[in-house]
Amino acid sequence: MSKNPTRVFIARLLGLDVFDPLGDRLGRLRDAVVLDRGPGRPPQAVGIVVEVPGKKRVFVPLTRITSMDPSQIICTGLVNLRRFEQRGAEMLVVGELFDRKVTLRDGSGEATIEDIAIEQNRAGDWHVSNLFVRRSGPESRLRPLRRRGEQMIVDWKDIIHWDTSGPQAATSFVAQNDDLKAADFADALHEMTGKRRIEVASELQDERLADVLQELPDDDQVQILQSLDVERAADVLEEMDPDDAADLLNELPEDQKEELLQLMEPEDARDVRRLLNYEEDTAGSLMTPVPVILPPEATVAEALAHVRREELTPALASSIYVCRPPLETPTGRYLGVVHIQQLLRSAPPEALGNILDTDLEPVRDYASISEVSRMLATYNLNSLPVVNDAGRLVGAVTVDDVLDHLLPDDWRASDDAPTDVKQGRTHG
Repeated sequence: MSKNPTRVFIARLLGLDVFDPLGDRLGRLRDAVVLDRGPGRPPQAVGIVVEVPGKKRVFVPLTRITSMDPSQIICTGLVNLRRFEQRGAEMLVVGELFDRKVTLRDGSGEATIEDIAIEQNRAGDWHVSNLFVRRSGPESRLRPLRRRGEQMIVDWKDIIHWDTSGPQAATSFVAQNDDLKAADFADALHEMTGKRRIEVASELQDERLADVLQELPDDDQVQILQSLDVERAADVLEEMDPDDAADLLNELPEDQKEELLQLMEPEDARDVRRLLNYEEDTAGSLMTPVPVILPPEATVAEALAHVRREELTPALASSIYVCRPPLETPTGRYLGVVHIQQLLRSAPPEALGNILDTDLEPVRDYASISEVSRMLATYNLNSLPVVNDAGRLVGAVTVDDVLDHLLPDDWRASDDAPTDVKQGRTHG
């Protein structure tokens, strides 16, 4: 490795772009991998974890890194794009070591790891050299060190070896990845051990946790929800989209499902119970019961204001469903749909009743998934209205609802994406 600082702190590199020698972006650094070599010996740094397009995380050995500084990381083109899996004594710096407690060798007490520095020796190998920690208690007698309040940098030799079997907080991991989209955060959670996944999930705010849960496989969702106390689990379910909450509750034993429904706010529980009444693989079981619904007298300007709501997915924001009151599902008589393109082409004072698309037939709530899929594909739609036998709107099925259902359960962990394998994984 050339033109490099001999010591780098991992937290300062998180999120940096990783490039190949030609300047093409490989991905973004998300973690580093070290080998635990036992008490008295500093862990050896062996590689970095890079998130590549497709939200997959891959391993890049440090032997393939040609430049690493606070602005960018450059590696050779010889990178194996197989999904990263931990082996043996490997530890993830961010995922497993940040937030761990260590005992200072001078007897001044415990400190919490906030960053880890790796350093390259003359032979070209990298090892953990320093820890950036936050300490409480008596002032340390360690020398030399740099102090900023209760934060300081200590040499590896000045700590008692960490105990990776003990509990680990997750505050730093959550803070470092606060900017990740819910789907990306879910992908990182999915790759963690079950214990670490629960630790990190418990640190998330209810709304954030709900968004992340909706992006996780069923088994991970159940594991996390069952790890929460029952009242918090009900609060998280209330923050989820009703269709996702219903899907998750369907994975639980009946007694747990009913207990959580009883603890949820009545209005939220009502929407979820309605979805639970539908047979699996029907439009009713997939739909969201809270699409954008307005009366025919509402104007284009009002409709545009509704679809600007941040919590709406692009698929739900693409259509306004026009119905007679009541406007909560099940509504009054369903009249038609106004597509987002029509809204943009119409004058703001125009009434929605004047620009309705009445040619698009709604699907019945008992329609099969295959029928819904054909409708979406035939008419190139992002969503479809769902009505009951009385012609009342009961919800909408979006294309992402159908995709989630049709994709295999393990699609997040699949390696079917193009990989262009050029070099096997090595630690040398």
